[in-house]
Amino acid sequence: MSDERLHMELCGIRMQTPVLTASGTFGFGEEFADFVDLSRLGGVMVKGTTRKPRRGNDGVRITETPMGMLNCIGLENPGVEVFLNETLPRIKKYQMNVIVNISGATVEEYGELAGMLDVDGVAAIELNVSCPNVREGGIVFGTDPKAAAAVVRAAKANTRKPVILKLSPNVTDIVSIAKACEAAGADMLSLINTLMGMEINIETRRPTLGNITGGLSGPCVKPVAVRMVWQVAQAVHIPIIGMGGIHCWQDAVEFFLAGASAVAVGTANFTEPGVTMQICDGLNDYLEKHNIAHIADLIGKVETE
Repeated sequence: MSDERLHMELCGIRMQTPVLTASGTFGFGEEFADFVDLSRLGGVMVKGTTRKPRRGNDGVRITETPMGMLNCIGLENPGVEVFLNETLPRIKKYQMNVIVNISGATVEEYGELAGMLDVDGVAAIELNVSCPNVREGGIVFGTDPKAAAAVVRAAKANTRKPVILKLSPNVTDIVSIAKACEAAGADMLSLINTLMGMEINIETRRPTLGNITGGLSGPCVKPVAVRMVWQVAQAVHIPIIGMGGIHCWQDAVEFFLAGASAVAVGTANFTEPGVTMQICDGLNDYLEKHNIAHIADLIGKVETE
């Protein structure tokens, strides 16, 4: 099937389709090569990367919930140097847009990581700000507009790549943070990250997860994600990558109507490895059925009055 109606260019990144995969749910892309035409994806947001290797959290790290899952992986990854020296050279052959999700403990660390990843083969940088700033008493970057903006400025100062800020839903006013990040120079926004949740085993009376709390994802969070994308789209002028609970093409259409320029699929990759291809096909069929020339003609077209 031709993807001509789905061709997209965001911040200089040419995308065969506006369907991407969310960080932490798709490895480094190569793990899904038997199920997905990786070059057909708009991009692969690879596993969260940190300055030094991380072993992740102890104990139970994933548990299923009704219509979703909780996870507290703890950013387990081999570190940026292994990614640059071993992983990136290996995955270049797939001709996919590699978007590297990064996390730091300080503003300076985000800048350092962005600079190290300003290399051939990396299409963009995604800033995961759902982690604590150790120099500010543990405040989570993504819950404070000034802190999130500082991270954006540090990354922009050290890379020529497009910088995407991944917004946390665990805030009172997501719009103020989005606007602050746009003003600081963010090229795109991605939202939403996981919602904080908790599960308790009623027999042991102990939390299921080793970290006590974890990130909630899956179909159960989609209404929250669509609402937040719609709110942010009204307030900023940069592209939005919508994510949160997408598991079929109909879900993706909702995000485009709400104002997203692209979508990223996360938890659904675990249950159906080829779901992104199904979503691409479904979007093509939807556009043809409704005589819509291009996916861009769908963005933000929800009718609220």
